[in-house]
Amino acid sequence: MSPFTGSASRTEHWRHLRLTVDAGVATVTLDRPDKLNALTFGAYADLRDLLPELARDGSVRALVLGGEGRGFCSGGDVDEIIGATLAMDTARLLDFNRMTGQVVRALRECPFPVVAAVHGVAAGAGAVLALAADFRVADPTARFAFLFTRVGLSGGDMGAAYLLPRVVGLGHATRLLMLGDPVTADEAERIGLISRLCAEGEAHQAAHALARRLADGPALAHAQTKALLTAELDMPLAAAVELDAATQALLMNSADYAEFHAAFTGRRPPRWQGR
Repeated sequence: MSPFTGSASRTEHWRHLRLTVDAGVATVTLDRPDKLNALTFGAYADLRDLLPELARDGSVRALVLGGEGRGFCSGGDVDEIIGATLAMDTARLLDFNRMTGQVVRALRECPFPVVAAVHGVAAGAGAVLALAADFRVADPTARFAFLFTRVGLSGGDMGAAYLLPRVVGLGHATRLLMLGDPVTADEAERIGLISRLCAEGEAHQAAHALARRLADGPALAHAQTKALLTAELDMPLAAAVELDAATQALLMNSADYAEFHAAFTGRRPPRWQGR
């Protein structure tokens, strides 16, 4: 994402989510607890616009995505989205579905790691938001459900048919996307859908601890690792190896690479600069 901006100023207030930033760690909280953080058109648009803005800012080194109240996110709001889409023509429906996909692309393409803190329900679009994160930290109350076929739509929504087989394998992905059955935290850990299972009530704390570790580490190396993981999903080996070589050659000219050597020889912890 380019750091260059036009005339638009930084957004000071986001209406459909809550944002805080503390020493390089951004926390984005879906904040409709009375609706299990069901997404509205505005919430999708805010997420789509927020992530590139944080990327251009350059001060964020890790992000935690969580939900207020009893769950992470129950998906699209039945009344405000599903009801409204029944009255839209195909052009408007395509605009909406492209917007939801842009949110997933923003999560995958932002140059900092995203940690989803999952407790309670992560259903439909909420499950895909968690899936698009780089890490999923969950407590035993977490349950995932890719519900798209349950409402008569394709299970391949918002990039789920691309991402899920790459996380849990084609067999599990076929079952989860075709049937829409809920996945408990234990099963999610077993099939690799979550990165870490923590004690009940500690998902947010554990996610922030991981985000802090990432933010305090070599941000440039993390950004390039994330970029390569995404870019190389569809590359042949020869192209991937060449991209790795070019990336490492560039990073070997970075201040952080030189800092590691200085810290190692000086027997001190490295002071990462992210450049």
